[in-house]
Amino acid sequence: MKPAMKSVLPLAALAALFLPTLPGQELRVTGGAADHQVFQRNSAGLADIPLNGAAASRKANGKFVELRLSSRTGPVAGFDWISFARVQRGNWSGTLHNVPSGGPYRIEIRLRDSPIVLTINDLLVGDLWILAGQSNMEGHGDLIDVQPPDPLVHTFDMTDTWAIAQEPLHTTVNAVDPIHWPLNANRVPERFTGDKLAAYIASRKKGAGLGLPFAVDMLKFTGIPVGLIPCAHGGTSIEEWSPSLRDRAGQSLYGSMLRRFRAVGGHVKGVLWYQGESDSTPSAAPNFETRFVQFVAAVRSDFGDPNLPFYYVQIGRHVNATNVVPWNQIQEAQLQAESRIPHSGMVASVDLSLDDGIHISTPDLKRLGMRLARRACHDLYPALGGCGAFKPGPHPVSAFSGGGVIAVGFYGVNGRLTAPGRIAGFSVHTPDGAEVPLIYKVTIDPAEASTVRLHIQGKLPQGAALYYGYGKDPFCNLTDELDMAVPMFGPMPIHSAN
Repeated sequence: MKPAMKSVLPLAALAALFLPTLPGQELRVTGGAADHQVFQRNSAGLADIPLNGAAASRKANGKFVELRLSSRTGPVAGFDWISFARVQRGNWSGTLHNVPSGGPYRIEIRLRDSPIVLTINDLLVGDLWILAGQSNMEGHGDLIDVQPPDPLVHTFDMTDTWAIAQEPLHTTVNAVDPIHWPLNANRVPERFTGDKLAAYIASRKKGAGLGLPFAVDMLKFTGIPVGLIPCAHGGTSIEEWSPSLRDRAGQSLYGSMLRRFRAVGGHVKGVLWYQGESDSTPSAAPNFETRFVQFVAAVRSDFGDPNLPFYYVQIGRHVNATNVVPWNQIQEAQLQAESRIPHSGMVASVDLSLDDGIHISTPDLKRLGMRLARRACHDLYPALGGCGAFKPGPHPVSAFSGGGVIAVGFYGVNGRLTAPGRIAGFSVHTPDGAEVPLIYKVTIDPAEASTVRLHIQGKLPQGAALYYGYGKDPFCNLTDELDMAVPMFGPMPIHSAN
């Protein structure tokens, strides 16, 4: 009779019984945090960091996982090898509560009384900002003399990877979400990979944006680390950002933004938005203000924050002769929407230089980032870095005529209104929109630095209106002493001072 056959283990399994687990193999992190990640702090300046993972050996079951949180100066008080979670059925999970604002932090992870087996590096606790809109938010400035990176400003790039932020922030061709992929020769969306992606990156000449300058300036003002979530896509209309497409996830712009918001933890400090150029058509422009207000309301609802800060840019210049009236309608709609959307703020760009016919230049994207940073700091961090002294920037109030002068009043001026050389950008129009050449000189009122005096020769037509920045490519140069620019406005009624 033959002896009974014994069970035979594969060679690899036999080896595993006798070989020790190598450092780095016993535990692993499967979710919750990654190198370079930024966690949104709460109103007390603290963040909760979730972590979950697995253990390679069944011998780890029942044992405790310990964590140590360290900064550049050593272990953080209260976080020096704390019991975090018990391994159960090969898995472990928990939350590191009340991590203070700052960083960079390192998390070391081990089984109790065992050597360190893994680390998560360069974590920050600070404020997260969504970057959304079309090409001027995506960034099309020349990649020359771009904003240098800062180790306390990180980004959740479009491949869903955390990294130290550097220009260009937006690289849509290899994004996770198909909505951002370019169309190939067969008009089918195709994600760039391998040599094709490498060639694209190596040959790229444009891509600077306003997001990184904004974040670096915010950091300078507040000392709070920043995380950026780029979501913009060039050439897109407000309809293409429709919240009705939220359930399509990566197949829609709104769905992609919402997915990425959830991927970074479901909490952000605010949204930066720059869009409207694609809506400057006779059919879309009249409805833009309403659609924009509804869009902001939907974002706040889906983000679970009815007071979510929302800062946006009024569209600027376009070297193009078509659709002049709708272009100005969009700008005026953006100006008016500011008063309809609480916890929002608009900054102007009509005075800035371009790197092509429609995209703001790299040097002036830095100015624009600073404008947004000052606006956000004034509202959100009044006790930090002098932010409370910032004003929102010049906003038009009224225009009164009398004695050969039209006095134009502004509120929100930092210091006094100013311009290099001759002040330009104002024009008088008849009720049907025709420009009337009346203004021969513009001065700042010596008695009131937030008032402009338009000196006119001739009689104002009945029902005359005032514009600043009329047309698609005006020359405008009026700012305040902190470089917050006067926005395009008009038609504004001109009232009689008598």
